[in-house]
Amino acid sequence: VGDEVCALVSGGGYAEYCPAPAPQCLPVPRGFDLATAAAIPETYFTVWTNVFERGRLAPGETLLVHGGSSGIGTTAIALAVAFGSKVIATVGSAEKAEACAALGAAAINYREEDFVEAVRRLTGGEGVDVVLDMVGGDYTQKNLDVLRMDGRLVQIAHLHGPKATIDLAALMRRRLTLTGSLLRPRTVARKGAIAAALREKVWPLFESGRIRPRVHATFPLANAAEAHKLMESSAHIGKIVLTV
Repeated sequence: VGDEVCALVSGGGYAEYCPAPAPQCLPVPRGFDLATAAAIPETYFTVWTNVFERGRLAPGETLLVHGGSSGIGTTAIALAVAFGSKVIATVGSAEKAEACAALGAAAINYREEDFVEAVRRLTGGEGVDVVLDMVGGDYTQKNLDVLRMDGRLVQIAHLHGPKATIDLAALMRRRLTLTGSLLRPRTVARKGAIAAALREKVWPLFESGRIRPRVHATFPLANAAEAHKLMESSAHIGKIVLTV
């Protein structure tokens, strides 16, 4: 009672007060203020369960993450690097490429070159082990094309549309896995299990200073519409936080 916490909520977080199930709450890491802690739950729950549980990313393997400068992207890069994996990230500007490089990722500007060709060049033609994708649509087959044997494609959104045409023969021949997930429909018990894994595996990284969520900007809660305008402009790098 009385502890400051951050939490994964199912909605209603744009508020001065918000309830959350106890299993989905985590202590604010030592040295973090509440605004920084607020940038943790949604992205870290998402990345942990998709990249490390469903995608089974292992030390020494290579991860490709699209939208590398987003909240999800910066989180995926930081965690993958911290656990000994290599990371390639797609971005849309030189500034975002620099931000991803600072986190330890090789960056590809998708506006200037085809990411499939770039990944092959960066990996010596071998491809990557895991792709974390929120684009979907016409990116799906391209993501499968850059996977090496036994590679895993993890889908967490579909900005280019929920439907895709893929080459099943190649998927079978190279023993690829196509999977995906959503956080919101999961039970409190399942979300609580993710929280427990984060507290064991990731909280020590926060408290030792090895990783920290990147907060691009904060806005007063009353200015939430301005925060959304910034998000829609895609000019941000990392998370946008509303403060009370």
